Amino acid sequence: MRDVLYLAWRYLASHRVLTSILVFALTLIIFLPVGLQVLVRQSERELTTRAAVTPLILGEKGSPLELALNSLYFAADTPSSLPYAACEQVTESGLARAIPLHTRFRARSQPIVGTSLDYFMLRGLGVAEGRQLALLGDCVVGATAARKLGVGVGDHVVSSPENVFDITGVYPLKMPVVGVLARSHTPDDDAVFVDLKTTWVIEGLGHGHQDMSRPEAAAGVLKRDGSTVIANASVVQYNEITPENVDSFHFHGDLGEFPIQAVIAVPHDDKASALLRGRYLGGDERVQVIQPLEVMTELLATILTVQTYVVTAVIVVGLATLATAVLVIVLSLRLRRREIETMFRIGGARRRVLAVLATEIIAVLVLSVLAAGLLTGLTAAYGSVLIRTLILG
Repeated sequence: MRDVLYLAWRYLASHRVLTSILVFALTLIIFLPVGLQVLVRQSERELTTRAAVTPLILGEKGSPLELALNSLYFAADTPSSLPYAACEQVTESGLARAIPLHTRFRARSQPIVGTSLDYFMLRGLGVAEGRQLALLGDCVVGATAARKLGVGVGDHVVSSPENVFDITGVYPLKMPVVGVLARSHTPDDDAVFVDLKTTWVIEGLGHGHQDMSRPEAAAGVLKRDGSTVIANASVVQYNEITPENVDSFHFHGDLGEFPIQAVIAVPHDDKASALLRGRYLGGDERVQVIQPLEVMTELLATILTVQTYVVTAVIVVGLATLATAVLVIVLSLRLRRREIETMFRIGGARRRVLAVLATEIIAVLVLSVLAAGLLTGLTAAYGSVLIRTLILG
């Protein structure tokens, strides 16, 4: 048997190009249907697990899918904003716990999520290092975000300007990192979390500046009218919130009119959920309520429909590729007729010669199965990352 294996191995080794082409073709035939099934199963788990623990999401009327993807994964385009009063209305209804989300800004490629402490309770997020949010301007970062940004407790994260060419835009805010979250293997690992009011400071709705009543600020005073001070453009505005200047930060206008992108509503029971959804069924209502699990299930149904066509195409292409591989093997045997005759003439038994040829084919099949298994393993290990990239943006 060793002589059969040796001859088969020597032939394959001496015809590397032909062997590689056959292995590659058969690997694709085996891997594509199996790998596609793995991706579909991971898509289902990726798209439904997080949605299943998020009862309701409120947002400005528009695309439910865009709202769900942005609220659950901080992906897709930022949906239209709705006033913070919508969050207050949910709380005042007594039907659900309201968790605001502000997801407009980023720190480099990582999303900045303005929310409340209730969000961490909903997602079961714990702090691995440092402490939780406590002061205006504090931020806690997910495990992946900390690695990508190269920051830890005591460092700072700077918000990225939305448009570098907008000279009238809001200055980036420098935020101290007070905590790093424990890894959760969810999109929360990629986020930078801040208090909701901090995102309003980034947006320019709140600011802090030097005390105009102090003598050193006299150069910035344009006019005094009793207790009212009108400042000129030379007033120093702070782009970092510190214990020394935090008291100077303030907001102009009604906080209820300030923007947020969504509200996660956690009803107390099924009856409260139904009553809350019923409040937003009016045709003139600006706010929509979605059930994320239903939205993700619809998206998954679309993926499964596409999968049917893809599998059909893969089978057709696979059969064509398999036929081509068989043709290559048959033609190869015809070209090797003199070689086979020589083995017979030097005393090789028909059974042994056939065993050599069969071993060559089996070796190609085994190599193809191993390669397909390796690709399937890689798909299972990194499929969730691929899904977030392709589906979630």
